[in-house]
Amino acid sequence: MPTQRITDRFDRVRAEKRAALVTYVMAGDPDLETSYQTLCALRDNGADIIELGAPFTDPMADGPAIQLAGQRSLKAGTKLADVLALAKRFRAEDKETPLILMGYANPVFHMGYAAFAESAADAGIDGTILVDLPPEEDHELREAYEKYGISVIRLATPTTTEKRIAKVAEGASGFLYYVAVAGVTGAGSADPEDIREGVERAQKVSGLPVCVGFGVRTGEQAAAMAGIADGVVVGTAFVDHVRLALESGDTGSIAGRIGGLAKELSTALKGVSS
Repeated sequence: MPTQRITDRFDRVRAEKRAALVTYVMAGDPDLETSYQTLCALRDNGADIIELGAPFTDPMADGPAIQLAGQRSLKAGTKLADVLALAKRFRAEDKETPLILMGYANPVFHMGYAAFAESAADAGIDGTILVDLPPEEDHELREAYEKYGISVIRLATPTTTEKRIAKVAEGASGFLYYVAVAGVTGAGSADPEDIREGVERAQKVSGLPVCVGFGVRTGEQAAAMAGIADGVVVGTAFVDHVRLALESGDTGSIAGRIGGLAKELSTALKGVSS
């Protein structure tokens, strides 16, 4: 079952006494072939879990960098079906790396929850993060996922109360994504000590691995977050490398740039006991 890949990965990371590196890239930015190359580069350079962004026209939780990445992807014609096809291509030669589709509920609802669940399972998707679909509204999606063992991965923040975390964890699996700072993606960084208590509360109440994201860009920042969390999520920093390559006219360097950052982050995490 897809969820088992997530469980197995966290088991392996724990055995290695370190935090997991969770990476994010936007599918179709700047095109699907380059996206495939970046998925391979992430995997080959230490990414433990890969979040694959699905572009959407109204990305309310995303900062400017990821919004622009989504616009580039949409301009290239990327549809949800293309994102799933990209995942399936990657899964055909990688049976172990967990793939998480991250995006918004509207395209999934438009496809139909049952049809999406079947297609996602066929593509080798292990879980989804639909940032605008709260637990009170996702029961139909969860029912569709149960047949295939796909994880519903939810978000918590430093302002999420213990009672709310319990609700957030209800029906969730895989891991909990802990948003370290208020605001959108890329909106600054948090001091690990400021969120330590909240992360520990989320771990205790949810019983799930907790991965901290939003604002982590460098190996040094990732290592600091690794001291308090089960995993560290990095997204905007990878997306920025795509933008920089496009601005320099060197699209052929995208996979190399992304692989280089993944290696820096992975190396940093391996130097921190968790």
